Amino acid sequence: MSRDITSAVSQLFGKFASKEFAKPIQKFINSSYVNIMGLDMSEFSSPETYSTLNALFTRKLREDRAYSLDGGDFISPCDSFITECGDLQEEYALQIKGMKYKTDELIGEHFTKEEREIVSNGTFINFYLSPKDYHRYHIPTNIKVLKTAHIPGKFYPVNIPSLKKRINLFVENERVVILCETTTKKRFYMVLVSALNVGVMQVSFEPKIKTNADAENSTLYSYEELYLNKGDDFGCFEMGSTIVILAQHNMLELGIKADEHVRYGDTIAKLK
Repeated sequence: MSRDITSAVSQLFGKFASKEFAKPIQKFINSSYVNIMGLDMSEFSSPETYSTLNALFTRKLREDRAYSLDGGDFISPCDSFITECGDLQEEYALQIKGMKYKTDELIGEHFTKEEREIVSNGTFINFYLSPKDYHRYHIPTNIKVLKTAHIPGKFYPVNIPSLKKRINLFVENERVVILCETTTKKRFYMVLVSALNVGVMQVSFEPKIKTNADAENSTLYSYEELYLNKGDDFGCFEMGSTIVILAQHNMLELGIKADEHVRYGDTIAKLK
C-alpha cells in the first residue's frame, strides 16, 4: 500500500473511532470491542463510560501503577510484547529475527552524524502494542529531552506477520523520534512508530506535532530545559503500534528477552 492509501485508511478509521454515536450504539461498539479483543478492563473505567471508541483506545489508568523509584531501574514505557531486543551490531538493529535495518535511517537526517552514532554498538528494544493493550506511553527514567523529530511516512501494519515480510518497515512508517539524556548524561532515543489505523500519535510535551496529517516534510524541535520524570504519561497511540528504544553503548543491562510480555512500570533494565 502506498502512503496515500495507508494514510487514507488510517484517517477513515480515525474518523469512525472519534465519532460519538447515540449512547446505546456506542455502548454496543465499546462492549463489542472489549469482548472481541479480550481487553482487561480491571484497571480502567467500565466500557460504557467512554464516549467514543477512540476514548476507549486511549483510556487512562484509574490509579497509576506502582513502579521502582530506584534511579538505577529502567521501566517499561508501555504494555507490550517484546518482538526483539539486544545488542546493536554497529549501526544495525533487528526489526525481527532475520530482518535488520540501519539505526541512522530510523533516527533520520535531522539529527547530526554524531547524534546518530551515539547508539552504535549500543542496545535496542522493540515494544509492540497490540490493539488490546493499554495504549498510553510513559517515561522510563528521569530524562532531559534534547530534541524531537516528526518524520512523515507510511502506515503499514506492524504486527508479527508484517515484521517478517516487509523490509525496513519501521524506517518507512511515520514516526516521532525523541532524543533523551539521563541524569548520568547517557543518551538514548525513544521512537514512536505509526501503524495502519493509528491515526494519531499524541506527544503531550510537543503539541505542534500533528501525525497522520498529510505532512510531507520532517520537522525538528529542540529544547533547552525540558525535563520529564520516570512514569510521566506523555501521550498515546490511537490504536496499537510500536515503540523502539535505542540506547548508547554501556547504558543498559537488559533484564528481558524477546517474546516476553511486559507492562508499563515493570523494571526491564538496569542503568549502568
